Amino acid sequence: MDERKLLLENNRRWADGMKGGDPTFFERLASQQDPRFLWIGCSDSRVPANQIVGLAPGEIFVHRNVGNVVAHTDLNCLSVLQYAIDVLAVQHVIVCGHYGCGGVTAAMDDRPLGLIDNWLRHIRDVYRAHQVELDGMADERKRRDRLTELHVIEQVANVCHTTIVQDAWRRGTSLSVVGWVYDVADGLIRDLDVSVTGPDQIGQVYRVSGAR
Repeated sequence: MDERKLLLENNRRWADGMKGGDPTFFERLASQQDPRFLWIGCSDSRVPANQIVGLAPGEIFVHRNVGNVVAHTDLNCLSVLQYAIDVLAVQHVIVCGHYGCGGVTAAMDDRPLGLIDNWLRHIRDVYRAHQVELDGMADERKRRDRLTELHVIEQVANVCHTTIVQDAWRRGTSLSVVGWVYDVADGLIRDLDVSVTGPDQIGQVYRVSGAR
């Protein structure tokens, strides 16, 4: 069978199964989406946001890119962030990386990859900022895993430094930004114990008074 037709048949079976378990599921889903979470994750096909946190469609808003990067010049990511906060009124922004990330591995390598090298520069900047610690780790896998964690922590900071998030806090919106790492090897999420809930938790130089 043609692989594309197989996907369509899988879709029909899935839709029939959902309606069999809950006849009004799609009717409710079509009326609105009401997520409490924005997930900023990696494009890696092994990290499906809804599934690994056990949430149904409509319960988590998702933005994915190679290496779960939050760049202040990425209008796509910033638009998702603003829509999630200002329109959908999410209460939590989750930045989730994953161990074994191809983007992190590529950023640690010096082989030219083409256009994506410009994107991986964001991850390499994190490496440079923590080079003493990372270069001091002899085990390559542990060094890669640590860079994955440090990169997530940096992206949490990048989310908090946006005027979008700071505007929300200024309005009194209850909003937390957290950092997680998913382990493909065992299916478990590690909380990096990074949770930011207000501007007092970010550096003074990044605070934007009355930002818009």
